[in-house]
Amino acid sequence: MTEIDLAVIGLGYVGMPLAKEAVAAGLRVVGLEVDPTKVEALNAGQSYIDDLTDADLDHMLANGFSATLDESVLARSNTIVICVPTPLDEDHRPDLSAVEGATRVVARNLTKGTLVVLESTTWPGTTDEVVRPTLEKDSGLVAGEDFHLAFSPERIDPGNPKFGLRNTPKVVGGYTATCRDRAKAFYGQFIEQVVPVSGTREAEMAKLLENTYRHVNIALVNEMAIFCDELGIDLWESIEAAATKPFGFQKFLPGPGVGGHCIPVDPSYLSYTVRKLGYPFRFVELAQEINERMPSYVVNRVQRLLNRHRKAVNGARVVMLGVTYKPDIADERETPALPVARALLELGAELTFADPYVKEWSVDGTPVPREEDLGEAVINADVTLLMQQHAAFDLDMVEAKARLVLDTRGVLAEGERVERL
Repeated sequence: MTEIDLAVIGLGYVGMPLAKEAVAAGLRVVGLEVDPTKVEALNAGQSYIDDLTDADLDHMLANGFSATLDESVLARSNTIVICVPTPLDEDHRPDLSAVEGATRVVARNLTKGTLVVLESTTWPGTTDEVVRPTLEKDSGLVAGEDFHLAFSPERIDPGNPKFGLRNTPKVVGGYTATCRDRAKAFYGQFIEQVVPVSGTREAEMAKLLENTYRHVNIALVNEMAIFCDELGIDLWESIEAAATKPFGFQKFLPGPGVGGHCIPVDPSYLSYTVRKLGYPFRFVELAQEINERMPSYVVNRVQRLLNRHRKAVNGARVVMLGVTYKPDIADERETPALPVARALLELGAELTFADPYVKEWSVDGTPVPREEDLGEAVINADVTLLMQQHAAFDLDMVEAKARLVLDTRGVLAEGERVERL
């Protein structure tokens, strides 16, 4: 007999918001993790997730939530949702090892009538071709008959104050129509709008389409930033002008590269799928090439800025402001600050960083000194490199006191000492 409404596998930036909303709706929720330090922290009321405060976690614990390393809880769960990472391997190919491992754990503990949902971003066909065969083979149960199987892509946007799990529409695709309806009813308990699609592949593709769309459009403005600089055109002003059109245009901004799990990683899952058909997905691969080029372009601009003032990068004091991939969060996944810093160090720069969300930061094992006083840091630096516009930064002070600034986010006014990307 089931006694747990929901078991969440993977207690990261996707799994914990899901658990939080389910607990708030009155569901009995347990979280399963393989990392003992995470389990210990959560059960002690210590959150390591940007969008989950210690107070949120205390409320969850008071209402029955707990984290565990014991996979046997799955056998007592009515619904199991897999929220494990899907990174790329060293050759930029999809790494489904965490999904495969989680699926085997579910299969060992699967009981009749359970709903199993995969939320991890992946290539179209994974739910049906990777997850389902393992669940059926190892459990002896049949999807669509003995248990329900669905895919529902995560749409978590860390640090977004307006849209969270509850008010972001949830796409759901089932292995069968009955599986879809069961998943729709489950998510409908704590999400305002559930969007059903005809199958798991359509749901898997929806997520990849969302992020590939962003990837390609960011690459477009990044490439435009490079040639507009050479043409002497203020692209930032042109973008704002274009954005006044009330239809047919969506504003994307250039930057030092793309970061986080979604944009740098997800399109590669789609490209991988297309390549299995025997040809490349040219849009995605070109966008990847352009966006991966941006960190080296930023370093070139730093060199150029210093050269204009008769200074070399070698021995120059460079302070990087913001090393996370998004403003106002502590997430460093795939941050473009890392390749920028790596290149500056290789050129001999004396590098430091300032970031209110990051206490320690290193590049390939080499610690980068942290600046405690932002004003002192920008006064002493030969170049201030604004990588991320955290709200905690006093940008007016940076503008006024810094010797030279390269602004990769277009938030400072250009002038004699300030250049925008």
